[in-house]
Amino acid sequence: MTIDRLRAALIAGGLLMLAGCEHSLTEPKDAAQFGEPNRQTMLAQVIDPDPQYETATPPSSAEHAGQAIERYRTDKVKKPDKVRTTQGSGN
Repeated sequence: MTIDRLRAALIAGGLLMLAGCEHSLTEPKDAAQFGEPNRQTMLAQVIDPDPQYETATPPSSAEHAGQAIERYRTDKVKKPDKVRTTQGSGN
């Protein structure tokens, strides 16, 4: 086999392999959905520039906050209830 034929065979083989992945070089089949998870994640991190609330500040209780701070300072923090998220048989 001459070098020209070898070169032509290699080029033809390369083009044949390139044709197998041609679809990834162009627009995907469902272009409307391409990258949608990334866009949704990005939109979830965007803050509303003009939020509208029913009240100017959320209702709070200074008395409850003071009691919580005092419990924290004296190391008497209320323990949260235990919540099981799964059920199973343990050995």
